[in-house]
Amino acid sequence: MTYRLNDKIRDLKPYEPISGQYRIRLDANESFLPLPDDIIQKIRQETACAAYNRYPDSTAGELCERFAAYHGLNTESLTAGNGSDELISVLCNAFLMKGDSILTVAPDFSMYKFYASLSEANCVEYQKKPDLTIDVDDMIRCAARHNTKLIVFSNPCNPTSLGLKREEVRRLITSVPALVVVDEAYMDFWDQSLLPEAEQYDNLIILRTCSKAFAMAGIRLGFAVANPTLTKALHAVKSPYNVNTLTQKIGALILSEPEWIQASIRKVVESRDELYRGFRQLEADVGADMHVYPTVTNFVLIRLENAKEIYDYLLKAGIAVRFLGDFLRITAGSGEENAEVLRVFADALKR
Repeated sequence: MTYRLNDKIRDLKPYEPISGQYRIRLDANESFLPLPDDIIQKIRQETACAAYNRYPDSTAGELCERFAAYHGLNTESLTAGNGSDELISVLCNAFLMKGDSILTVAPDFSMYKFYASLSEANCVEYQKKPDLTIDVDDMIRCAARHNTKLIVFSNPCNPTSLGLKREEVRRLITSVPALVVVDEAYMDFWDQSLLPEAEQYDNLIILRTCSKAFAMAGIRLGFAVANPTLTKALHAVKSPYNVNTLTQKIGALILSEPEWIQASIRKVVESRDELYRGFRQLEADVGADMHVYPTVTNFVLIRLENAKEIYDYLLKAGIAVRFLGDFLRITAGSGEENAEVLRVFADALKR
């Protein structure tokens, strides 16, 4: 007898980020800012005495306290996760029954649809308008037509770099009987968060990550914020020791440095604006073959008729960005990195 993989995983391919060594990496939307030496020293001291022979705190209590203090939240509304990806997976597996409908939007973060398929949900994809914006009223009607049980989308959006104002998100939440999961991974770079209101709704879960603005991509840390009923359910269905000891200690320490975090966010926003202005100037020079989208994230999205050729040219020059069909997504980097990607990009357009 030969064992055969089941239908839902037989043809799956592993997620494959860009591999190899590149002198400039602007493909993953990480922070370009390294942790300062004084924080690194505190991390060394804090982690040197950890009890690695013991399981981590299953509630991530201190970590949640620090996150709650930074954002002005109640710890009772928090669930810590091994990155937002784990929380998305838990939500799809626990809050959907086989055959339930989940509504995603396109284009958006690809992992929503992936985890929904593993939970054997019926994935309904709402297509954004040609300008990559969302018609909230049309989305509400789509959710009603398909008897949607869960709606998930990123705000601001990866990869479009655009965002929905909070009043539009409120209208969606209050107009559907479904659970609404708003992934605010990039909200640290914008001012339209619903975090202060999360506990007011019985059908809202907000996801936040520490990978983008907090320079913690390497330790995999995310949070879900919701009312006590939803939070209690999340605590019940997640793995008991899902956030390891090192992540808890390092995360709590960095979250205790609000001045450094805020200064870092300002630097990233300044870098993003610099990159955006540079590409807008290239757009003005090139004309109809190129369009740069407004951005409220830490990256810039560009539509190009010859996106693959430009992407390959950048790779050959040692610069990694994200290729998305007719689009390139470019993360804000240091001043030197921004200047170099703009220079090579301009050269590629000329050639």
